[in-house]
Amino acid sequence: MERIYTNADADPAALEGATIAVIGYGSQGRAHARNLRDSGHSVIVGARAGGGAANRASADGFEVVSPAEAAVHAALVCLLTPDMSHRDVYANDIAPNLAEGAALLVAHGFSVLYGEVAPRADLDVILVAPKGPGDLVRREYEIGRGVPCLFAVHQDATGAARAKALAYARGIGGTRAGAIETSFREETETDLFGEQAVLCGGATELVASGFKTLVDAGYKPEVAYFECLHELKLIVDLMYEGGFKKMLHFVSETAKYGDFVSGPRVINDETRARMKEVLGDIQSGAFARQWIAENEAGKPEYQRMWDADLAQPVEQVGAELRKHMAWLEAERAAAPSQPQPQPQAA
Repeated sequence: MERIYTNADADPAALEGATIAVIGYGSQGRAHARNLRDSGHSVIVGARAGGGAANRASADGFEVVSPAEAAVHAALVCLLTPDMSHRDVYANDIAPNLAEGAALLVAHGFSVLYGEVAPRADLDVILVAPKGPGDLVRREYEIGRGVPCLFAVHQDATGAARAKALAYARGIGGTRAGAIETSFREETETDLFGEQAVLCGGATELVASGFKTLVDAGYKPEVAYFECLHELKLIVDLMYEGGFKKMLHFVSETAKYGDFVSGPRVINDETRARMKEVLGDIQSGAFARQWIAENEAGKPEYQRMWDADLAQPVEQVGAELRKHMAWLEAERAAAPSQPQPQPQAA
């Protein structure tokens, strides 16, 4: 069993007296900044003047300066903007201004692993990745708990990089729940694979294919939606809370038997071979090169696929059915206000 690091393993003195600059005040950035401040660290926010991030950070009581000025004053810069912005932000704002021996921290290793960011040799380069959305990171911290996280060291220029990473993980509440040491490569490749083969790509394709199979066979689209998408949350919640064991305990005997005999017919050796291909493209860097090139071209294919995904019948049917689910509206009203991601036009 991999070692789990806790508060007892993390010395906050590794960042004592250090100014931490958070650049990127989205879901994760906002949670990190607030948790670090509440843990006693000195935090400033780097954001473009007049933008939404700057306004939110100011409203939260932070000193807000330009990203370049934030780097000047920081002993540790958290680069929490979207992956594809890292190259420009690092080259233009961080590299010319961050002091020798300071630390650069990311929450996902993509830009460093694939060379979008080539950190100066005198910098500590570390990763701390909470395994949950920013809203959960903040809520768990506020009630005295935390969200588990991964941490890694890419470059140890000062000999203190690992201690800084653990101190940061403690500052955001991660070592309350437990932190696992990894590498930039392992974090990045497993994260990309999970997104593509299971969590996003795999799950949405499975839902859409199941919906289409039922509708093509003559069943009502509304009934197909409930069976292939709506009830998925119930199953995922059970697995999230207690693994396969809890899920199997709460579903019917018929559902269990169907799981055992039909699951392997859908997810089989051919599926696993395709998963290995996906992983191979990630490990070779082929996916990263494709995604970087797509961004540099203005994301035309990305936008086409985005539009096609939202035009699927399962999306249209779901949008109508969800209008009748009053509890969803109540949950949205109760949730903290967060900036919503938007598609980017080509």
